[in-house]
Amino acid sequence: MSESAVTAPTAFRERLFVPWWGWPLPLGAAVLLAAEIHMGFPGVRSWLPYALLVPLAVLLLVRMGSTKVEVSGGELRVGEAHVPVELLGEVEVFDSKSKRKAMGPNLDPMAYVVHRGWVGPVVKVELRDPQDPTPYWLFSARSAERLAAVLRER
Repeated sequence: MSESAVTAPTAFRERLFVPWWGWPLPLGAAVLLAAEIHMGFPGVRSWLPYALLVPLAVLLLVRMGSTKVEVSGGELRVGEAHVPVELLGEVEVFDSKSKRKAMGPNLDPMAYVVHRGWVGPVVKVELRDPQDPTPYWLFSARSAERLAAVLRER
């Protein structure tokens, strides 16, 4: 990694965490499943399903919310993927209502998609890399307009 990539300022950073209203149902399901197992195996082992399933549900929710969208060091990073901003083309923002067509009938099967249902807007960024068969990235971003402005000015 070059010296400039390490010291370059971050122009945009966002984490697509799971909101508070997304936690009760999975946690309740984990507790309910643990209670079902507990009823079938009473005794010393009764705590085991709670000790395994509830932390597993928490881990799943935290992992789902660990996706980052970031523009720094001359790169756009979405999740584990990254691309230099020089290879980015047109940037388009879809609100929560118009993203249905972008995610459905208009979606290219070769596109890189990172969608989080609890995040309304999505950003579509065209790729201009002749060696990459991916035509564009389509990903969720809460501050989609701000991200689009950052990408357009680069």
